[in-house]
Amino acid sequence: MMRLDKYLSDCGFGTRKEIKKIIKNEEVLVNGVRILSPSTLIQETDEVMVNNEVIHYQEFIYIMLNKPGGYISATEGNEPNVLDLIQEYYKGLFPVGRLDKDTEGLLLITNDGQLAHQLLSPKKHVEKEYIAKVDDALTEEEIERFKNGLEIDGYKCQEADIFLSNPFEYHVIIHEGKFHQIKRMFKALDKNVLYLKRIRMKNLLLDDSLEVGQYRYLTEEEIEDLKV
Repeated sequence: MMRLDKYLSDCGFGTRKEIKKIIKNEEVLVNGVRILSPSTLIQETDEVMVNNEVIHYQEFIYIMLNKPGGYISATEGNEPNVLDLIQEYYKGLFPVGRLDKDTEGLLLITNDGQLAHQLLSPKKHVEKEYIAKVDDALTEEEIERFKNGLEIDGYKCQEADIFLSNPFEYHVIIHEGKFHQIKRMFKALDKNVLYLKRIRMKNLLLDDSLEVGQYRYLTEEEIEDLKV
């Protein structure tokens, strides 16, 4: 059992205060009966309708965002943040991990803290794949250093996979997520990253149909794959 206002909040109808207005001013039906009290207790199996539209309850939300540059991976602050791009309101949303402000690509946004912990835990060694465009090509010796674990600022990185996909463009796969790690790894080899985009996290691939700044909800299969 849960309160009607929590149910509607979890379904993206706004804050408790906003939902109170919805219940007061609009037609909210539970099993065909109009409800006027936000504290009314309901079950997930009850049929809830708002303005004649059936609402399907979902406790956890999973969103794939193709992050544009210029947005920080945070939930608040003075700068534009990634949640500003999500039109619907869901309580407790946050980005899973961080992409640099000028980095584009795959960013998972959710309110499922347990899944986020699993994906970000250093013990899990979750793969993250990037496309990096640099100002100079790597030598074979530098590629081997990359693969064997570069040292950056006194820290030895874990082994990374790297391969050339286009001139001055590399696919890089890492299993950790240190601050500005990809850029710092190339910088350690006197190369500058001109463009960086994440295209995969674990087995979740960035949807090619998503334009920069667009998002979509994960499918059930994608959610289950992330939890494996």
